[in-house]
Amino acid sequence: MQEFMDSLADQILAFNDQYWYLVIALLVIAGVYFSARTFLVQVRFLPEMFRSILERPGGDNSDHGVSAFRAFTVSAASRVGTGNVAGVALAISIGGPGAVFWMWLLALMGGATAFVESSLAQLYKERGKNSFVGGPAYYIRNGLRQPWLAAIFAVVITITYGFVFNAVQSNSISDSAQGNFGGSPTVAVVTGAVVALLTAAVIFGGIRRLSAVTNVIVPVMATCYIVLALVVVVINITEVPAMIAQIVGHALGFEQITGAAFGAALMQGMRRGLFSNEAGMGSVPNAAATAAVSHPAKQGLTQALGVYFDTIIVCSATAFIILLSNPQFGSENVEGVSLTQSALQAQVGNWVGPFLTAVIFFLAWSSILGNYYYGESNIEFLAGRKARPFIMSYRVLVVVCVFAGALGSVALIWNIADLFMGFMATINLIAIIPLGGLAVKLLKDYSDQRKAGVDPVFRSSNLPEAKGVTLWREGETEAMRVVNPQQ
Repeated sequence: MQEFMDSLADQILAFNDQYWYLVIALLVIAGVYFSARTFLVQVRFLPEMFRSILERPGGDNSDHGVSAFRAFTVSAASRVGTGNVAGVALAISIGGPGAVFWMWLLALMGGATAFVESSLAQLYKERGKNSFVGGPAYYIRNGLRQPWLAAIFAVVITITYGFVFNAVQSNSISDSAQGNFGGSPTVAVVTGAVVALLTAAVIFGGIRRLSAVTNVIVPVMATCYIVLALVVVVINITEVPAMIAQIVGHALGFEQITGAAFGAALMQGMRRGLFSNEAGMGSVPNAAATAAVSHPAKQGLTQALGVYFDTIIVCSATAFIILLSNPQFGSENVEGVSLTQSALQAQVGNWVGPFLTAVIFFLAWSSILGNYYYGESNIEFLAGRKARPFIMSYRVLVVVCVFAGALGSVALIWNIADLFMGFMATINLIAIIPLGGLAVKLLKDYSDQRKAGVDPVFRSSNLPEAKGVTLWREGETEAMRVVNPQQ
């Protein structure tokens, strides 16, 4: 079985190594294009990003709204997960320190891309039963006027998040557990069974209190990891300049450019960066569309800041911790969360092993639940009122994938994730590049109102060239704080 998984992992890796040239090209084209069109919105509007997340709910029915800061902290907590802990370790293990440089570069370009896709998600959101709904499937169908491509994206995101990424999450939990309790198959089976049963209990409508508890525990766990990582970095602050030089040197050094290591660093940095901050992949817009804001650009700015927070702060802290342990680079023995775990233990003691396992469990399991709902919402987009039987089958497959993910090899699970992540990003980027002009005009409208000294409020009449917009009409509540299920 191990030989089969290794062989399959190698075959998928060989395909990814070719296909990801296209994905990277699209990411760079989109990042550079949107940066130019918005005159570096991710840099110029940095103060405005902080202003947007600190705004209090306003407008009609503001008592029912969620503050922008609370929405940001929830989003940040959901971003801090296996991508920051296991993904960074995997990138360094395969691509060396130079991979971190390419993660930084992707984040810098991705800030503009994140602004565009989240602003579009807000522009084309619709009223659901109890909340706003939206995302790439909606702006592809209504804005790009390509319902067939919207359907393909809905299918791909359902498979990617519901099945593949959930396998990644359970694999990270299993990898961490095996690092503490021995690497036997029994530990993997028990871990997979426990996570699968807990997941089934929630998604089949059972122990709802369990999922409610994660809403409290997850932000605490994410904060604990961030604080611990930053403390380790501060303690070793004198080593940081040398590590930055090592990262840049490995990324741009002549010996790396002429050898295979440059390609490995570039590929791993881009892949792990995209998995972590998700800028351009088309996942964050599904969540961005649900926010109640008075102007689409506000959510675009908030999500752009989220990219910086995720990659520049959290991923960098993890990378510094790993580099402090002088790990082996380019090893055939690919390491994920276990590398981060051993590096932390070397810095603060063995007690951090079980602690990190607990952190990974709650972060990854909460991601499993969030990933599940991404899939369910897109099944509802596809099937409408006839979605229920499809959703029941989907739930069963999610539980199976969660269990199977715990048993798979680290390399195989992450290679499959790279494959489907690439598919998602390709479709989303192809859609937002032609629609990006609308986001640029949204930014101008927002900027003009802010310069006039007013809190920006958007109405569809402000952007008549945007076709297929169903909300933001004259007469609707300015802040759009409440969704009336009866409408």
